[in-house]
Amino acid sequence: MKRKPRSFKATPQQVDAPSGQLARELGLPWKQVGMPRLVLGRREWIGLPELGVGPLNSKTDTGARTSSLHAEEIQVTPDGQHVYFVTSDHYGRRVTCETPIVRSTKVKSSTGVSRRRYVIETEAMLAGGFAWRIRLTLANRKDMRSPLLLGRQALSGYFLIDPQGNHLKGALRDLEAHFPGCQRP
Repeated sequence: MKRKPRSFKATPQQVDAPSGQLARELGLPWKQVGMPRLVLGRREWIGLPELGVGPLNSKTDTGARTSSLHAEEIQVTPDGQHVYFVTSDHYGRRVTCETPIVRSTKVKSSTGVSRRRYVIETEAMLAGGFAWRIRLTLANRKDMRSPLLLGRQALSGYFLIDPQGNHLKGALRDLEAHFPGCQRP
């Protein structure tokens, strides 16, 4: 007779006790480091207000060091200080952007191919209204599901990731409320 494997389901519950106290009660190691973290899902709605781009359905990827934004028609100014590119938001609207170049770098893709990419810096805004500065490489991501990939450098210090959650910081309408440039067409 074949035994059926046992499985258990954990149900999250609201707890009104400090994390350190809970860790001690459960016999877990505890060390509070830095500020409290926001929990993100594997996908989140993001706006890039300084570039006038949004909403974007971004993917959080702790396996990627750098973040990446879909960009086409990339052109650098003759002095090499600024870059022009075209990207698309969630509704398929094409947005032309111009921003200073922070630097250029070689990035190795998940397929092992290295390419030189331009790095830009801009403000990112979550559906819940939280905003922070991130650096992005510009790459053609047209064959990817998400036009924006948030890597470890952009996530570090602010977030914890729940790989089973999606859009934990709010729905698309919440981003539209905080970032008027994200309105439906």
